[in-house]
Amino acid sequence: MIDIIKESCVQTLDEALKAEKNGANRIELCSRLDLDGLTPNRELIIKVSSRIKIPIKVMIRPRAGDFNYTDEEINQMKDDILFCKSLCVFGVVFGMLNKKKSINIEATRKLTDIAAGLDVTFHKAIDRVVSIFSELDRLKKIAKISSVLTSGGANNAKSGSAVIKKMIDSVGDRMAIIPAGSITKNNLNEIHSIIGAKEYHGRNIVDISKSN
Repeated sequence: MIDIIKESCVQTLDEALKAEKNGANRIELCSRLDLDGLTPNRELIIKVSSRIKIPIKVMIRPRAGDFNYTDEEINQMKDDILFCKSLCVFGVVFGMLNKKKSINIEATRKLTDIAAGLDVTFHKAIDRVVSIFSELDRLKKIAKISSVLTSGGANNAKSGSAVIKKMIDSVGDRMAIIPAGSITKNNLNEIHSIIGAKEYHGRNIVDISKSN
């Protein structure tokens, strides 16, 4: 058994329970994974946080599409983060860009400050930027960000493995780089042998199928 953190991406209580039972070390709770994940409804967040013993991260993404949010959408993200804080979940996951496809640092700092006390992950919005390494350097300066979720700008983690490895080297112990993108329980060992990360993220990184 490889000694790594397996973060399972789920969108129902049933999936969360199965993920926990089948070896996930952590949950990322989302809705609408067909849209690459949106903020789950608050009733679901309450149910999962009351039933799951492993750490839970909650996706904070108000809509699908680009990551260039309006002030109203950023305020909604703020309210959702405060709600998650009230439940004492482990962490939140978000990412914001501007029209030039660089990170909206001002808004990112604002939300990380609001999330103080929670683990903060900047999600795969970083895969949409013009220069991943320039933007990663900017993220490193925001002390409260503890991890970055990425496929290295590629369609999947295996294709982006060379970039992901360079990202890991670039941040050192400052934050975790969490590879994501078509990582499953079937190919995790292979991808780990290529990348050598400490944490991995995936929809099927453990068994969450309906059958037992």
